[in-house]
Amino acid sequence: MRPGELQMMSVAQLVERFEAIALAQDEAILYDEIKKFNRLFGQMENVKEELKSRVGDQRRALMVLYEHPNAQVRLKAAKATLAVAPQEARRLIEVIADSHEFPQAGDAGMTLLALDEGIFKPT
Repeated sequence: MRPGELQMMSVAQLVERFEAIALAQDEAILYDEIKKFNRLFGQMENVKEELKSRVGDQRRALMVLYEHPNAQVRLKAAKATLAVAPQEARRLIEVIADSHEFPQAGDAGMTLLALDEGIFKPT
């Protein structure tokens, strides 16, 4: 996307973009495409920052993805909403960690450890 395009998108469109990026990340993980995953990570960060910059911090809108059938989408949505919905997001991360849906379960477990150890502080 070109600079400025995210600012022109509605919150609903940003949520759809976030979902599409997470699904592409899942595929990149499956096929061990590290460069692609890294590029997608940056794109997702940009979407999260755009939502955060909106009046009232619109990252809560990502909570609609908590019920998504894809574990990567659920995990990324939960991690993105930790600062705005800490209890709900943590609960979902715990569910994913216990799900044995790898590699997301491993990522979720490491996220919980980082939260508990104070290594990761959502902002």
